[in-house]
Amino acid sequence: MQQINIHALSDYLETQVLEPWKGIKKVAHDEYFTSGHRTCQGCESALVMRLMIKAAGPRTIVLGATGCMYVANTTYYSTPWVVPWMHTQLGSSGSAATGTAAALTALMRKGKMEKEPINVIAFCGDGGGADMGLSAISAALQHTQYNLLIFLYDNESYANTDIQVSGLSPYGANSTFSPPGKVHRIMHKRWKKNTAAMLAAGHPDCKYVATVSAGNAVDTINKVRRALTIGGPTFIHSLDPCPKGWDYDPKYSHDLGELAVETGIWPLYEVEEGKLKMYGKSKHIAKRRVERKPVSEYLLRQGRFAHFTKEDLDYFQGKIDEMWEKWLLPGVIPFTGE
Repeated sequence: MQQINIHALSDYLETQVLEPWKGIKKVAHDEYFTSGHRTCQGCESALVMRLMIKAAGPRTIVLGATGCMYVANTTYYSTPWVVPWMHTQLGSSGSAATGTAAALTALMRKGKMEKEPINVIAFCGDGGGADMGLSAISAALQHTQYNLLIFLYDNESYANTDIQVSGLSPYGANSTFSPPGKVHRIMHKRWKKNTAAMLAAGHPDCKYVATVSAGNAVDTINKVRRALTIGGPTFIHSLDPCPKGWDYDPKYSHDLGELAVETGIWPLYEVEEGKLKMYGKSKHIAKRRVERKPVSEYLLRQGRFAHFTKEDLDYFQGKIDEMWEKWLLPGVIPFTGE
């Protein structure tokens, strides 16, 4: 059997040169996620898909793990994807991305297809990514000989199966399986997984990990472009307000995304080759240039927190205060010194 030197594979690992777009007027007009999807009104994840593929461009293969973005974006003979697209299983985004990147490398090496940079993006929801697919994503981030991006769209529930809590659901949220009742007012008592920071800290050879919110479209686009340019496996985590699961008027999706950042609940940052950089209002919060808004401004605009009392709001506020005032890296790494 022929032995392949993985270091020699670098000849087949060219990335596209995707410069950042400075301002919304510089963003390309071309669309590769178009009509044909059946997402809910006000769905922020649909906007995220549009921004993600707009940033990547036409020479891209998109892999979609089972989730609401799979079900809503593929019905019989109908899809909004203009680029090549493939469905993969619920916990297999990392495996599918690695396998696709490896297949492209092998075909180019054997001369069966033209050698060119082709983006590989695998997207997954919070259940398929931060829960079931976490081990596959971890493995993908260790295969540094392949270029790929894992994009986790996080609407904080198993939205595909009618809103059950996931590992990324916030404390106390009302869901199908965790409704507040007379005996137990708070059914869901777990705190949200710190997924992006966990993956960045645990995979030192991964060159790029970032968080985004579609409320800042240019930041989202440019982080995708950076992830696809830097080389090797990369990871982006997006917070996506969900009108159905969060119970709010669909016209407020953008507002809630921005409030998540302004209250400090969702910090925007990137870790590039071991260096942390905060972005947008999170940067101003970290440098104490602006005060964080009370978490109540964010929580009480969502029906899933309508059962919260002042005690619950104070508990939630205290946890966010701890993130920014006591953590080793404010808002990012949950450790403290002696």
